[in-house]
Amino acid sequence: DASVDYYDDWMRKALPSYNGIFAAALEQIPFEEPAPIRVLDLGAGTGLFSWHILEEYPAAKFTLCDLAPKMLEIARGRFASYPGQFSFLVEDYRQISADQKFDLVISSLSIHHLSDQDKRALFTRIHSLLEKGGLFINIDQVWGPTEYWQSCYWDQWLEKVRRSGASEDQIEASIKRRKEYDREASLADQLQWLEQAGFSQVDCVYKHAFIGVFCAFK
Repeated sequence: DASVDYYDDWMRKALPSYNGIFAAALEQIPFEEPAPIRVLDLGAGTGLFSWHILEEYPAAKFTLCDLAPKMLEIARGRFASYPGQFSFLVEDYRQISADQKFDLVISSLSIHHLSDQDKRALFTRIHSLLEKGGLFINIDQVWGPTEYWQSCYWDQWLEKVRRSGASEDQIEASIKRRKEYDREASLADQLQWLEQAGFSQVDCVYKHAFIGVFCAFK
């Protein structure tokens, strides 16, 4: 909630190749655009990922889940013109108890906060929430394959966000959150855990530095 006032602007500055990331995610969705697909957004924040989905699937119905009520209030305002298409859950998505199946489960920059054990358990839970043929898309941070690459990604990120016009206060706040909350896993481990959760077609369809777009079909 502390970053709610500047979160969306910060995402565009802080994400390497913001447009490429979301374009790659949207390209993998297999449904026809008029379809009223059911979408579950985990760690939805202000609804940024859901907004990109809505632009492509205007008849979709969304459930946004997040622990931060102020973030979801921003999302409610963002989607106020779409009555009946959005519902909101203020809860820990590790214990989400949905009473329906979904065609698409999405998440962005959230699951890396979990322990490895919780990530694995969540992937299994997501698999159970999807309809057969459904898709899970996770835009998230990955740990570099070696310390060299991890350091390289970090240095490049600092240079990029400073060039983008981010303030030093924003950068310092991000560094503090990273040290306190981030628990990234490697790309290889995350792909393996998705397969172990039961997903049949699993890949990282796009990667830029420490951000990957993971797709997994049921």
